[in-house]
Amino acid sequence: MTKIITMISVFLTLNMAGIFSAAASPIELEQSTLLLIPSSIMLLLLPYLLFVIYKLKRSRHQLRISEHRLKSTVEGSGDTLWDWNIKTGEVIRINDKYTTDTNNAAGFPPNRDLIHPHDLQHVEKALKKHFAEHTAFFEASYRIKDSLERWHWVLDRGKIIEKDVNLNPLRMTGTVRDISQLKSTEARLNLFAKCVESLTDAIAIYDKNFKLVDLNPSFLTLFGGTREQYLKKDFALFGYDQSYVDEIKATVRATEHWQQEVKLRNAQRQLLPIEISIDEIKNEHNQICNYVVVYSDQTERKKAESQLHNLSNRDRTTGLPNRNLFFTNLKKLAKQDNHHALLVFDLDNFKKINDSLGHQLGDSLLAKLAMRLNKLTREKDVFYRLGGDEFALVMSGTNDIHTITRMAKLFLAAIATPFNMAGHELVITSSVGIVLFPEDGNTPELLLKNADTAMYHAKKKGNSYLFFNDTMNRQAVKRLQIENLMRYGLKEDHFEVYYQPKMNIRTGKLDGMEALVRFITPKKGIISPGMFIPIAEETGQIIEIGEVVLNKACRDVKTWIDQGLFNGRVAVNLSAKQFSLPDLTTRIDVILQKNELPSYFLELEITEGTVMDDPNEAISVMRSLSARGIHLAMDDFGTGYSSLAYLKQFPLNTLKVDKAFIDDMQSERGRNMVDSIVTIAHNLDLHVVAEGVEKAEQIAMLEQLNCQTVQGYYYSKPLSQPEFTAFLKKQRNKSAPSLLRSVEV
Repeated sequence: MTKIITMISVFLTLNMAGIFSAAASPIELEQSTLLLIPSSIMLLLLPYLLFVIYKLKRSRHQLRISEHRLKSTVEGSGDTLWDWNIKTGEVIRINDKYTTDTNNAAGFPPNRDLIHPHDLQHVEKALKKHFAEHTAFFEASYRIKDSLERWHWVLDRGKIIEKDVNLNPLRMTGTVRDISQLKSTEARLNLFAKCVESLTDAIAIYDKNFKLVDLNPSFLTLFGGTREQYLKKDFALFGYDQSYVDEIKATVRATEHWQQEVKLRNAQRQLLPIEISIDEIKNEHNQICNYVVVYSDQTERKKAESQLHNLSNRDRTTGLPNRNLFFTNLKKLAKQDNHHALLVFDLDNFKKINDSLGHQLGDSLLAKLAMRLNKLTREKDVFYRLGGDEFALVMSGTNDIHTITRMAKLFLAAIATPFNMAGHELVITSSVGIVLFPEDGNTPELLLKNADTAMYHAKKKGNSYLFFNDTMNRQAVKRLQIENLMRYGLKEDHFEVYYQPKMNIRTGKLDGMEALVRFITPKKGIISPGMFIPIAEETGQIIEIGEVVLNKACRDVKTWIDQGLFNGRVAVNLSAKQFSLPDLTTRIDVILQKNELPSYFLELEITEGTVMDDPNEAISVMRSLSARGIHLAMDDFGTGYSSLAYLKQFPLNTLKVDKAFIDDMQSERGRNMVDSIVTIAHNLDLHVVAEGVEKAEQIAMLEQLNCQTVQGYYYSKPLSQPEFTAFLKKQRNKSAPSLLRSVEV
């Protein structure tokens, strides 16, 4: 019996020690141990052994179910479970996203190799506090690296669950949760919070009952006070009735938004324009939870708008309404069924003041003029500066000729009154064009166009005013047609060069010729130079026309030289606009080189008025041309206002006597005038050419006055290139000089 009890004890001990396994079949004992038990005893123990095996299998099965349930729960939560054997450093993880194996590192903390370097100190500190029992749990958020070398934010929580007899930690378990999305949301919310706090606009947040729950610093900056005095207070607009505030609330609840500009006092009690914008905020259940109110101070914007309005509608020099406002206001007037008058005027020869005294003084003069004229206007009239030296006066509600002409005369007289500026007494004149609404046009554009036409004709009279009429309009249309014809003619090469001979009085032989432009159109035939050249001067087309003439003249002269027909100079007129070009000499060089014509064979004719616009600059340009071997002639001498002091400084070679003096030679005074011009020219060592000679009597008188060269219809009309070639051949075959006409007029 004692032996049986002993064997049962051995069995139970083996059972407790785990010798049996629920998965074993049926009992696994060492062969030596089983041999110690007699078969009779084994039969007695068999039922008990089977019961124990059943219990063990059931326990193991329940354990597997529990483990599976735990694993599923952990996987469902997304957390990682860890079990750290502090003594051995072994770490077991369940549902691990960051490592795929079990760590057996002895580091502190055990996953230090995976923790972001910037977060490691924070984790160590939290862990040490828990080990020192300063915290009930270990808790730390930090960045950890996964198996793909990507960083994740995690929340790591754990607790020491086992200690030795000396209370040293032996085992610690916990969980790791990925909070990357939470951190991203937190960072975004922090960013928005900082943005709201840093906004210059005042922001207040109210609950669904319009009670204040929060505000930003700009709110206190704008309205003053402390945060506490506003919290839990009802939405209000100081200075406005409660009924207005209630109306705002009702509008927001109905439309979800309200925006309007109001007047509120700031912290300094100043009344400011404040734009208020209110929007409702709803939660995930589409229920109103808050209202956001934004207060925008519009003071600076209003100032900027005012400045911008002035910049876009006011002239900076004179302070007058500008061209933009002129059209805006005139459109408004055109819609009214009233009579109005428009007076447009500009200043005559104002460019000379700018060029001689400087633009700064010119601007000062315009400002003073604007102030002077603005005082003359009626209360309901508006005075504008349209640009440059062009102004306009709009007289509202009148078409009375007497009233309008009286105003025009007042303006002209005021403009002509001298201005004393910077030690100069400046006298300027003006020309005024007048139109009536609606008689002369029913749109601002047409009225201005017709007023400009009237002013253009007034300029011909000088210091006067003119009303617009149909004749002026027809002339303006004709002018536009010629302008378009010139543009087309330049493109299609309709400008030809004709040549008028310059003859030596004593020998009767050719000294040279003048190149003259002719505009020959396919449909309208020849257009008179007197008609198209002034328009070309105004539009600037004269520059391109002048280059066409110079190029063709150089080409023809080179041909005649190569044929042995010519060995003199061709004179080409240089317009005022060409003369003022900064690259004039370069342009001439290019044309001479292109045609391989030496500069010796070219003479440039410059009018007296052109060089006197700016004598010092003219001398510089003329010296540059003369240095190239180009001869220079002053055309129309005696018709301008040049002085002998300047005349002797100009590097001239030739002086041309104007046709007006030649025609007047029949009178003694006229003859003496030509004699004086020729004498002055000879004293300055200049060659003299008389132009416009048509009669034999004029030839005789000019020869007596010692004039060397003459040009005019007496010898020849201007000839085309083929005609002049024939003329040159005839001259070459002449054996004796003759004063008879070589070509019939």
